[in-house]
Amino acid sequence: MRHMLTVLAAVGLPSLASAQTSAPAASTPPQSALGAAIAGDMDGLMTLYRDLHANPELSGQETATAAKLARRLKAMKFDVTDKVGGTGVVAVMKNGSGPVLLIRADMDALPVTEQTGLPFASKVRAKTDDGADTGVMHACGHDTHMTAFIETARLLSARQDQWKGTLVMILQPAEETGKGARAMLEDGLYNRFPRPTHAIAFHDAANMEAGKIAYTPGYALANVDSVDISVKGVGGHGAYPQATKDPIVLGARIVTALQTLVSREQDPQDPAVVTVGSFQGGTKHNIIPDEAKLQLTVRSYSDETRAKLIKGIERIARGEAIAAGIPDDRMPVVSVKDEFTPSTYNPPEFAERMAALLRGHFGQGQVAKAPAVMGGEDFGRYYRADKSIDSFIFWVGGVPADQMAKAAAGQLSLPSLHSPFWAPQADKVIATASEALTVLAFDILKRD
Repeated sequence: MRHMLTVLAAVGLPSLASAQTSAPAASTPPQSALGAAIAGDMDGLMTLYRDLHANPELSGQETATAAKLARRLKAMKFDVTDKVGGTGVVAVMKNGSGPVLLIRADMDALPVTEQTGLPFASKVRAKTDDGADTGVMHACGHDTHMTAFIETARLLSARQDQWKGTLVMILQPAEETGKGARAMLEDGLYNRFPRPTHAIAFHDAANMEAGKIAYTPGYALANVDSVDISVKGVGGHGAYPQATKDPIVLGARIVTALQTLVSREQDPQDPAVVTVGSFQGGTKHNIIPDEAKLQLTVRSYSDETRAKLIKGIERIARGEAIAAGIPDDRMPVVSVKDEFTPSTYNPPEFAERMAALLRGHFGQGQVAKAPAVMGGEDFGRYYRADKSIDSFIFWVGGVPADQMAKAAAGQLSLPSLHSPFWAPQADKVIATASEALTVLAFDILKRD
């Protein structure tokens, strides 16, 4: 889940824990036939999970991961195409006329050095795109996503007498950089393969009890933009500031003024975030530099709010520079990086229908509505590319029940997604997610 290492804490889900407890209490129904089948597969699924966890690959580098999962899909008799959008995999199974269902899992890991202490913890090191050496870890739980995806594929391929239509199951690269879904779409996902009528996915959650499900109708996750501001000045000796135009002071003014975009220009009922995550400038105590650099994460839900925030950043940067007497040829340069992750939208009527199915299957107390979050997820691109698609992403909790109880009592601080300490209760995440995805698939692709 976006965004990258510089904003690791930004994708926490602090409100979901309270959302799940607000649902009415109810006992869990007896184990379903699907649940029993998944339980019988769990030893093999955990072997796959541990392998994926121990051998993570960075965004855009998921070659070994893609190959090992593609082999499994081919063995299930899917028509498999690799190298879609880079390292992406598309597996198609046609089973008569009917809807076309896209099921997606993301494959990439993060530049995080694992500190979970698990016996199968990642020891992988790799180079990032900019050449930095880093540890690599599935700190966002994509290893659980892929494992549940494979089990869902197995369950559906073995039960073709229970559904009708076309499955398009995709393994997507580079979710963490916001580039993977776009790359697959640009490589012809909706033209080379059957165009979906429906799309579903899930994400593990680091602040919900393992096995619980949450969902959000409407906007569920935010637009995410990375914005750079190059603040230019006129450098010189720190003892003679009158002979300079100090970009650090100007940068500080810009940082302060940016706070008014949300606090004074944005409707309080339309959430937005403008966070300056990095401020770099200067090399020595007594030298005023020529330039300082700011790095921002900017988050919103609607495209209109996104455009307003970006224009506001440009206006404030230029306005503060004018007030500081910066010449026209040294005005700040505002750059929006090509890493945009669009907001994720669950069409409300479809979301409520899917949630009702999950409540009916798992029990009323196992599924709760949750507020939207400011994290980002490029699953939203599949809906944006064709808004006739019914699209739905949901959360599956990964925190062991005893840890949730301790956290509720103030005795424990839970690690967030992207934390080097995040280790979900993988068997429960995998079991719940694969069962939920299969239940939804059976309904979407139901026989007449």
